[in-house]
Order: sequence, then C-alpha cells, then structure tokens
Amino acid sequence: MQLMASNKSFIKSHALPKAYHHISKAGGVMVEFNTPDGTMAKGFYIPAAKPTPYTLFVFQEWWGLNDHIKREAEHLYSTLGNVNVLALDMYDGKIATTREEAGKYMGSASPARLEAIIQGAISYAGPKAKIATVGWCFGGALSLKASILVGKQAAACVMYYGMPVKDVEQLKLLQTDVLGLFAGKEKFISPQVVKEFEENMKLAGKKLNLKSFDADHGFANPSNPIYNAAATEEAWNMAIAYFKTKLK
Repeated sequence: MQLMASNKSFIKSHALPKAYHHISKAGGVMVEFNTPDGTMAKGFYIPAAKPTPYTLFVFQEWWGLNDHIKREAEHLYSTLGNVNVLALDMYDGKIATTREEAGKYMGSASPARLEAIIQGAISYAGPKAKIATVGWCFGGALSLKASILVGKQAAACVMYYGMPVKDVEQLKLLQTDVLGLFAGKEKFISPQVVKEFEENMKLAGKKLNLKSFDADHGFANPSNPIYNAAATEEAWNMAIAYFKTKLK
C-alpha cells in the first residue's frame, strides 16, 4: 500500500472525510502500551463486559486513527457482543486532514515501526488472547500482516480492499482463514491483484473466502462520497457472520 502513497491518481481517489466527532457510549478510552522498539504506542480500547479470550484489532485507513475509525470500532463492539476491541494508532498520534498529509503519513510509515506497534498490541492483549483483525485500505493490508504476526493466537482476519501480502512463504505462516472484501471497480488493488492473492493463498495452503463488489475503493466508508450503501451492508453482514463463527 505504501508504494501508492505518491501516486497522484490514488491520492485524488480519496475524498476528504466528513466532519465527525465521536463520543463513546461503550466506555472506549485511549490507552498506551509498550512496543519492542522501546517506545510507547496508543490505541482506542473498548473492554469486553465480561472476561473473554477474544480481542479484535481494528486497523485505520490511510487517514489515521480518526473518529470515523473509533465509530467503526464501537459499531463492531456493540454488534459482536462480548469481545475486547482495540483500534490501533499506526501513525503515533498523527491524523491526516488532507489527502496530501494522508499520502505523506502512509508513505513514510516505517515498516519496522508498524510491526513494533502490532507486536506491542499483541503483548497488550496477552499471551492467552485469541486475536482477530479487521481493517480498510491501508488497514486492510495491516489486518492481513497482523494476522500473520500473531501466529497461533490468530482467530480471524477480515481485510477490506487492502494490498495483499504477495510472499507465499509469509502466507504459509497464517494460522487462520481470511475473508477478503474487495472493490471490483478499482484500478489500484485491481481484480488482477486480487486474483494473484487468491492463487498465492492456494499455493500457501490457506483458505480464502473472497468477494469483489461492484464498487470502488473506499466503498465502505460512510464519509466518502463514493460510499456504496448496498455493498457496505453486504460486506458488513459477511464480516459479522464470519466473526461470529470464529469468536464464539
């Protein structure tokens, strides 16, 4: 995904998010946790009402951990029931307000730092946690990468129109199946890219449930003018049904 950050067509394809201020009704708070590189990371955390082994990692779009992502995290929390939800701040506090800023933040995000944040979140969830992941765009790619990193703790993985991992040897490390929700009209993570992902998952011996919607990149973002309500609802229902079978 980061290689697209300087692509002018990709940048222009993202409309500015609509103004929104999120006030949590489920007790969501910002938390800090240690990372392996010796610094701290942050996330928006909503604890389950009762003890549970399940934690859902939510990964931001290229804008950062803004209030739209916090709303989505809370929507997932209220729909799924008794699960901890942690929306990770992958930009260490930076939130883009322009497309140019978003491209800059995504393009300059250090892969080592991104992995350190994920590893810190895994430690925060705990060694006995069963971890599911979900994300959109930049976060869709991170959702897949995080599910690889969690190893045997992986419980489920949903990725919305994110660039897939292409290394078959990396995909072999997955300990969960994957639900991939893609945009059939987009030129960047194109149907050809999705087909290659499908083939690579087969080579890796991993299960992929795949759906390409008649929609464009970012179709599930209600703050985006190209928001597709019908595709969003179908994708949401697929994701929730999948999570409910995995997070029992």
